[in-house]
Amino acid sequence: MEQVQRVADDGLKVKAWEMYQRLLEHYGHQPNIPRREPMHELISTILSHRTTGRNEDLAYERMMERFGSWEGVQDAPVDELAQAIAPANFAEQKAPRVKEVLRRIIAERGAANLDFLREMPLNQAMTWLTALPGVGPKTASLVLLFCFARPVLPVDTHVHRVSQRVGLIGPKVDATAAHPLLVALFPADAQVLYNFHITTLRHGQQICVWGTPRCERCPLTSICNWYQVNRAPRAALP
Repeated sequence: MEQVQRVADDGLKVKAWEMYQRLLEHYGHQPNIPRREPMHELISTILSHRTTGRNEDLAYERMMERFGSWEGVQDAPVDELAQAIAPANFAEQKAPRVKEVLRRIIAERGAANLDFLREMPLNQAMTWLTALPGVGPKTASLVLLFCFARPVLPVDTHVHRVSQRVGLIGPKVDATAAHPLLVALFPADAQVLYNFHITTLRHGQQICVWGTPRCERCPLTSICNWYQVNRAPRAALP
């Protein structure tokens, strides 16, 4: 039984690597260069939940223009903070979370600074981040991978959908459970994990979209479970 499981796991790793190589060829390699400083990445990712990238950026800009610093945001009245971040949607929920995240970080670390996560053992860093209110595995993984090049894999809705359709994870595996399953299929290499995340995200946005995927443009059809079940039989008809 263990040997069968090992063969199955090895087969998934081969499939995952083939998917990665095809997407890399299709979308190109991207160097993992931090786009934001870590506190910005953390708070912006909290603001990004259930909104667009444009609204996330606008909410962040308005927040910092109004309150000026992380300490200023921490001390802001919750209703005023909610007004500032209103473009991000669900501001009445996000404002107290942002304040509490800042309060905990500043109280524990003495400043709004996450640089200590660079050297903290990876499991401890994930545990530390996910203990913050409103911070789940996706947000924690984004901060650790994007800012510190730690070998973790953020699973957003696009990465989850594409991985599920291809067959790297089962149909009942939710995004939270998918994090350890997907990261185990790849080498512990931050550049590989970053590029798998970026290319799979783009694939989910552009081709493997929700609803009706654009399989005629997809480089993964020959290894995709969803395509083989839903499209290949029809494509084979005379």
